[in-house]
Amino acid sequence: MKKSDIKALIDQMTLEEKVSLLTGANAWSTVEIPRLGIPSINLSDGPHGLRRCDGLGWGESVPATCFPPAVLLACSFDEELAKKQGMALGEEAQAQDVQIVLGPANNIKRSPLGGRCFEYCSEDPVLSGHISAGVIDGIQSKKVGTALKHFACNSQETERFVINEIIDERALREIYLASFEYPVKKAKPTSVMCAYNKVNGDYCSQHKWLLTDVLRNEWGFKGFVMSDWGAVDNRAQGVYAGLELEMPGTGEENKRELINAVNGERVSMHSADPKFKNKLTVFQINKAVMRLLEVVFALHEKKNGKLCDYSKHHKTAVEIARESMVLLKNNGVLPIKGGKTAVIGEMAVNPRYQGGGSSYVNAINVTKPLDAMSEYGEVEYAQGYSLDDDKDFDKINDAVKLAAGCDRAVIICGLPLSYESEGYDRTHMDLPENQLRLIDEVVRKQPNTVIVLCNGSPVAMPFVGKVNGILEAYLGGEGAGEAIADLLYGKVNPCGKLAESFPQYLEHNPSYGNFPGENGKVCYSEGIYVGYRWYEKHNIPTLFPFGFGLSYTAFRYDEIELSETEAGENDEITVTVTLSNTGDMDGKEIVQLYVKENSPRVSRPVKELKGFKKIWIKAGESEKVTFTLDRRCFAYWDDEIHDWRVDGGKFTVLVGGSSDNCPLSACVDIKAKEYFRPLTVHTTYSELKFHPKRESFIKEILSITGEEFKETLDNQPSDWPLRTMVSMCSTKITLANLVDIIDDINGK
Repeated sequence: MKKSDIKALIDQMTLEEKVSLLTGANAWSTVEIPRLGIPSINLSDGPHGLRRCDGLGWGESVPATCFPPAVLLACSFDEELAKKQGMALGEEAQAQDVQIVLGPANNIKRSPLGGRCFEYCSEDPVLSGHISAGVIDGIQSKKVGTALKHFACNSQETERFVINEIIDERALREIYLASFEYPVKKAKPTSVMCAYNKVNGDYCSQHKWLLTDVLRNEWGFKGFVMSDWGAVDNRAQGVYAGLELEMPGTGEENKRELINAVNGERVSMHSADPKFKNKLTVFQINKAVMRLLEVVFALHEKKNGKLCDYSKHHKTAVEIARESMVLLKNNGVLPIKGGKTAVIGEMAVNPRYQGGGSSYVNAINVTKPLDAMSEYGEVEYAQGYSLDDDKDFDKINDAVKLAAGCDRAVIICGLPLSYESEGYDRTHMDLPENQLRLIDEVVRKQPNTVIVLCNGSPVAMPFVGKVNGILEAYLGGEGAGEAIADLLYGKVNPCGKLAESFPQYLEHNPSYGNFPGENGKVCYSEGIYVGYRWYEKHNIPTLFPFGFGLSYTAFRYDEIELSETEAGENDEITVTVTLSNTGDMDGKEIVQLYVKENSPRVSRPVKELKGFKKIWIKAGESEKVTFTLDRRCFAYWDDEIHDWRVDGGKFTVLVGGSSDNCPLSACVDIKAKEYFRPLTVHTTYSELKFHPKRESFIKEILSITGEEFKETLDNQPSDWPLRTMVSMCSTKITLANLVDIIDDINGK
């Protein structure tokens, strides 16, 4: 429907009808107005699989494919693979009459204890942004909408409805908002879902700076903003700030609040924004309705109800899991060749393949690791531990006996569903006690032991030096069993890389001591130093670094070339490297490019990820890999000018297979406009000495004090601020004179 036609419909509506459209009809649908031909559309949870259900969704949902959650998908470092998952999700949405899929979830992993880390991609905003953009592109290619969430800074579950996230401007821009910026600009999601929490004092549901100033005015977002379920604090202020749709339906109260705000009547809710006086205009209501209806009509017209091929989607889920699981250790025990394998662990027959909460999918076809492994060779099974009782050690002896009599043992273990879920955060990084004891006992009798981990976020690994192999399977979706077997037996060469750092100890994590906060607030005191940025800056060794992952073959990096060794800050630079497969098995390598400023004016990370590509190479062959770097790749956020800036100087471009292994490097000299802070009364004499406005400033001062004051100025202590000349250097100049001169020179 044309925009002019929608405007004509709005002109026919009563105020009551308009505000009714701005809240859900129920838990999962928008309001329809039959007399005007306005349809309803359906929404469904779905970061990694649809959860189409009635009520608030506590009952069983319609069966759907459970794809790998974002924690694993991001380890593919593959935007096109993410798009493939999105396309399958879009097809299932069309088949289930869903017009908007609530996802992807794109918050930064600030702490490994976050209860919802399994739904989020990465600790790095570049990787997170690209994976989410792929999912959005895929879903929307099937004429289904998306809701990029949770905007912004939903980094924990503890007190998530009320917690105040205190974050400095630079960290917001470089880390937490940057994760959303790329998918908003590149993939153009249909909608954005605001988070529950506050950011620097304002609830996200009524945060005008977030929802309008940044999302719409800076990034050019054209869709509508919806609330997370139950996230609205002040409904009228939400509309003022840029929140169009409140979910779920809340009955008449909030509709009445909107009507009262338009009519100038008393609004019961307080206002946190001093610019909002509990007053809305009809124009503001009409604008919100227009944004919503443009999407409603567009998506309703694209409904097709086509059936989808769930068996094909299961194969896609297996493929994505295989492309993403990460081989962390291999002392020659993998791939498995012949002999008898002891498969140990309840997760081998009762697999952990997804997280808990609103993203829980009623999976169609879950494969068990034990069944999949039995198709490759001789296996015997022992339970080893109970998922229901961490203190049950009775099953260990049988498992040890079985392992001792086999050629190898594969222990499939990890975090039970009760350990991590939406709604609460973890308090430690440990595996259950019975699993840890099982591993210790098995390794004593069977040194040829492999650990397969099924978990939604990093865990401590006291066994890392005792076992010969570790496969991080994360939560692999319904096809995890097949993917695990295919990787263990070498049908597929592992190629996943960690999308997050694994600290040696929880105390090493940058958020430690400031997570999950207290007294209703949490301070992000680590600033921009999240994940590998923190560990490298403070020289803290990790258990496994960001970007790490092994293969059954070997790769060599050679011959880095830059298109320019000197460039302006707005120039693009092409980086080319040669990658060779020096092993005897075809495989894929994820080539990672990082940028480092050699002598930064402000504190900056040791290096930052700026690009990545997954490359398939036959054994014995080589490939050229090319990247393009633009201005943003060298920039940082300057909270003094409130914008991205590049400081001129030398930068090093590093390329390799993980954040701590970049064998190739090359230097580029970036020419940028020299930066000088504006003059203030607090500018020191040492700053003034090299400031471009120095001569103008001194000329103005001497016009008041006389030329005899110049020698006094030249000999002031370097650390004194300019304001000291008023009290200590002259009786002829006042503070008002000084402020006027400085304002004039700064062009105010």
